Amino acid sequence: MNTPHVNVPPPIFENNGNQFYGELRREVDEFFKAKGKQKTGDSRLYTKTAIIVITVPALYVAALFLGLPVWASVLIFAVIGIFHALAGFNIMHDACHGSFSSSGRVNRWFGNIMSLLGSHAFIWKTKHNVIHHTFTNVDGVDDDIAKIPALRHCPSQPWKPAHRFQHIYMMGLYAISSIFWMYAADFEKYFKRRVYTTDLPPIPLSEHIIFWVTKIMYTAVYVGLPVYMLGWGGGMLAFVSLHVTLGIILSCVFQMAHVVEITHFVEAAQDVRTRIPQEWAVHQMATTANFAPTSRFWNWVTGGLNFQVEHHLFPQISHVHYPDVRKIVQRVAAKYNVPYLEYPTFREAFNSHMRLMRKLGSGADLQLAH
Repeated sequence: MNTPHVNVPPPIFENNGNQFYGELRREVDEFFKAKGKQKTGDSRLYTKTAIIVITVPALYVAALFLGLPVWASVLIFAVIGIFHALAGFNIMHDACHGSFSSSGRVNRWFGNIMSLLGSHAFIWKTKHNVIHHTFTNVDGVDDDIAKIPALRHCPSQPWKPAHRFQHIYMMGLYAISSIFWMYAADFEKYFKRRVYTTDLPPIPLSEHIIFWVTKIMYTAVYVGLPVYMLGWGGGMLAFVSLHVTLGIILSCVFQMAHVVEITHFVEAAQDVRTRIPQEWAVHQMATTANFAPTSRFWNWVTGGLNFQVEHHLFPQISHVHYPDVRKIVQRVAAKYNVPYLEYPTFREAFNSHMRLMRKLGSGADLQLAH
């Protein structure tokens, strides 16, 4: 297993003529041109944004300033956690990919809504847009599957006896994952200037200021004021309840896209550049899966992250267009005999994630892509 203390040479994708992705991009471009649509967000996205942006402060005020019992305030904070997840999925995610608006300034402004989650957009863009979207499920490079020794997320990672029970205790780790993200992982990346095995680009002065100011503001708003209004016990319980719902929702949605039984994994070598024998787009298709693609509920709630295949192929297209893009991807994938991975329901995807985590925890010799 590659350690996070060394730089792993980024893998090389074999182009193979790039025919699949070339034709796919042409067809998608032709679709938007024929329909006269922009690839960025539209009224559907902006309506959701308004609902979320209005609801979060309303819930916050109700929890702290209406004189409710502590248990009711704690419950409202759990609901705020749900809306924080909605903000991340629907607003921040599109904005950080540049697909929320055709205006770069608007995208930057709404991308910084990550401060609502207590994190930092600059670091996250490197972790997610650059590393995860390029080297999806590549062990040793993709930080999203680098949870060793706590969790074993792919076959090439070393097995530990505690992993026998990871399918049981993982939900507890998912529940605290967003707290760990903002108060440990973010700081580790910031001070080491590295995301797992990849160096961060130089951090501009403005981003240093944003990092520290937003961390302090977030702590004041979601820890300091609740403790002042509800007491130490009530305030901390409210903060934790927010993050239990947020952490579980974020973890489950993202893990079901890549750490399921039908997706593939690749191990990156430390000393030489690993050669992946597909073009980049085919690798994305093999390492990414959709879930519940016909469900309007999951599409609305997850900001189209149930269409992870389409999102990984076209991250700069807003999620509101993914149901239409999916039809094109399926057709072109079938033409080139490229796998299209999908679970028809949320439940089937979640159960597949659970089964895979159990198998990985057992130490079973599972297939690994090379």
